[in-house]
Amino acid sequence: MGSFDKNYALARIDLPGARTHGWQVRLQRRGVKYGKYFGDRVYGGPDESQNAGREWRDQLLKKIEAGEQARVCTRSIRNRSGVVGVSKVSVIANGATYEFWQATWSPEAGLRRCVKFSVRRYGDREAFRLAVVARDNGVGAS
Repeated sequence: MGSFDKNYALARIDLPGARTHGWQVRLQRRGVKYGKYFGDRVYGGPDESQNAGREWRDQLLKKIEAGEQARVCTRSIRNRSGVVGVSKVSVIANGATYEFWQATWSPEAGLRRCVKFSVRRYGDREAFRLAVVARDNGVGAS
């Protein structure tokens, strides 16, 4: 959780005609909206409802942040190479199996680039290394 204004994501709601007084917490992360209302009457006054809202917000941010770290730090089970955008591919053609390391990236929306390095030609380690370099260069060029 970064440093921010103590009232970050909190808004005071005072609607005397509707007898509504309290604090609203609203956040949005990755397209998901979070919100909760903390009424003065329920929490014992404006300071108490504000504190309850802050506490809820802080717990929510910790939960979101933990989920983000897990998402960023864990590798997809579909990724066996350990490098995003680099995969080993086997093709069977005319009874023979051909293996290569492939690098893919998207230089712009709707456009995909791919380059392959033969294991037979370069050896497994070198073909992998070349694919990693190609992926890094392709992503860095966009």
